[in-house]
Amino acid sequence: MTGAAGRTRLVIIGAAGRMGTSLVRVLGEFPQLQLHAALGSAGSAALGRDSGELAGAAPNGVPVSAGLEAGLRGAHLALDFSTAAGAAATVRACAGARVPLLLGTTGLGPGMPALLQGAASQIPLMVAANTSLGVALLLDLVRQAAATLGADFDIQVQETHHRSKLDAPSGTALALGAAAIEGRGAGAAVGYASLRGGDVVGEHEVHFLGPGERIRLAHSATDRSVFARGALRAGCWLVRQGPGSYRIGDVRGEK
Repeated sequence: MTGAAGRTRLVIIGAAGRMGTSLVRVLGEFPQLQLHAALGSAGSAALGRDSGELAGAAPNGVPVSAGLEAGLRGAHLALDFSTAAGAAATVRACAGARVPLLLGTTGLGPGMPALLQGAASQIPLMVAANTSLGVALLLDLVRQAAATLGADFDIQVQETHHRSKLDAPSGTALALGAAAIEGRGAGAAVGYASLRGGDVVGEHEVHFLGPGERIRLAHSATDRSVFARGALRAGCWLVRQGPGSYRIGDVRGEK
């Protein structure tokens, strides 16, 4: 799915937020992508501003706007890093417009799984609590460790984020816990601890605590751009897939 000169027309939803501005800043590293629309929330102070300037990059001629359906018109790919409150509307709109979607918003409500399943029958859909390819590897390692270690190893997940992060445990912590349960089996128990403070980008640790020994698997992000690059790389991969549900681990090894 490409536009002029073979470029994929990209819509960034949540373009005025932390991840949205990071995506705009590193977008130039992906010449196969063209920014088609930069969407913000209705009433945002960023509406009308050049999304490049807002991100601290060069002006790109794409102002921040609030029209989801209009922004998706003619698009090939959408990345959503806005809020959980708007996730359902985004999923419905992308499915209706047949626009592949990477949903990076966390804290999704209980009604979302059925909606996501329905959308995945119509479009390529990736739900990624964390778009770091390092975290994708960590998920695999956690799954393998949980499958290998016996039930006498307790599993604890600890995460640390900046003071403004709303959801706790983080979506990544929950994904790590789910990976551990997947590895060990449905009866596995996982404990969670959340710390909030300062400007911490993201730290996650999974502890396997056994008699006389323990194993610690960890990932630390010091620059939000790793998530932005991972998301854009995943988006480039996603547009080449058929309808279905995908996860960030599917992208590893792709250029």
